Amino acid sequence: MTSSSDPAGVRASLRMAIEAGEGEVIRAGRLLPERTLMARFGVGRRMVRAVLAELEAEGLVYRRQGQGTFLSPTRAAGAGRGALASHTSPRDIVEARLEIEPMLARLAATRATPADIERLKQLVARARDARTGSQYERFDSAFHAAIAQSVRNELLRGVFELINGVRAEDAWLSAREITFSLALREELLRQHDDIVAALEARDPQAAETAMRAHLRTAGERLTDA
Repeated sequence: MTSSSDPAGVRASLRMAIEAGEGEVIRAGRLLPERTLMARFGVGRRMVRAVLAELEAEGLVYRRQGQGTFLSPTRAAGAGRGALASHTSPRDIVEARLEIEPMLARLAATRATPADIERLKQLVARARDARTGSQYERFDSAFHAAIAQSVRNELLRGVFELINGVRAEDAWLSAREITFSLALREELLRQHDDIVAALEARDPQAAETAMRAHLRTAGERLTDA
């Protein structure tokens, strides 16, 4: 891995390491400390933290204060994910999401911090610029991962990450790409807005209801594909 002094180069190098799961900057599912990354890439702490924050927003890593930056559970345990995906039907995915994610939204309504909610708004704004299915999926996945993270329950988050990891397999990404349209993007993002509004209002029931409605729309998209 070659060092780089620009954010794009640091980001690209870390992405490659994350995809591989191990490497020069990752040990046992954890990225090297910030100081080591600073020296490795010849950059300051602010740049390292900005890149890590972006990777976290995309659901590739998560950070624990005082402990470091870790690969998301689906990245760290991706070997068995492909086999699971090959035995998973659209109905299985929809059913699992409808059981887990409305509950996460309900909990997030009382646990998400103002910073968590601001991050969700930023992800919705970035998704509005998406012009292809793959661009939209990147921010949609990060949006749902950010809600799971805001609950701050590692077991529930691990269950979410397993489901989200199956959805990230190529076959399922291709299925969602087929049905993507700008009109569908707007419908899904309106639903994202409803979820964020419920979280900001600290209304657990509204958050759960908004998430359930959103997942039903997404589920229809998947089964149509």
